[in-house]
Amino acid sequence: MWVQGTPCPCRVLYSWSKGKGAITLRKLRLAMAQINSTVGDLDGNTAKVLDYIQRAKALEADLVAFPEMAITGYPPEDLLFQPSFIQANIQKMHQVVAQSQGITVVVGFVDSQGDIHNAAAVAHDRHLLGIYHKMYLPNYGVFDEARYF
Repeated sequence: MWVQGTPCPCRVLYSWSKGKGAITLRKLRLAMAQINSTVGDLDGNTAKVLDYIQRAKALEADLVAFPEMAITGYPPEDLLFQPSFIQANIQKMHQVVAQSQGITVVVGFVDSQGDIHNAAAVAHDRHLLGIYHKMYLPNYGVFDEARYF
């Protein structure tokens, strides 16, 4: 078990350098921000995301990852039928991107490109690097993602 403030051996990655085949070490610090989002609370959820980005920076993390639909809360269900909710969540995602200076951020939100998508934005140094759309949607038990996405 890792204790905060002590070296974490899991942060060391090995990679082959070009040339003589020597091994170089590079540290990668990954922060997993397991926040408790509230469905529909875009302001509150975004505030949590921004707070945890600052916490990850303080711990010198290279990348901070947030849960699926961290901005909207999960599952947003019928809120997804409101275009104003979708647009507001995209604006909040861009606020998160603007706070990604010096760290890579992966945050879940709902994207709208023709149709809506359960998505993850990847940002670094205040730039949106890419958006991934979830492809395998659960549709059993309490999950009804096929209805929305």
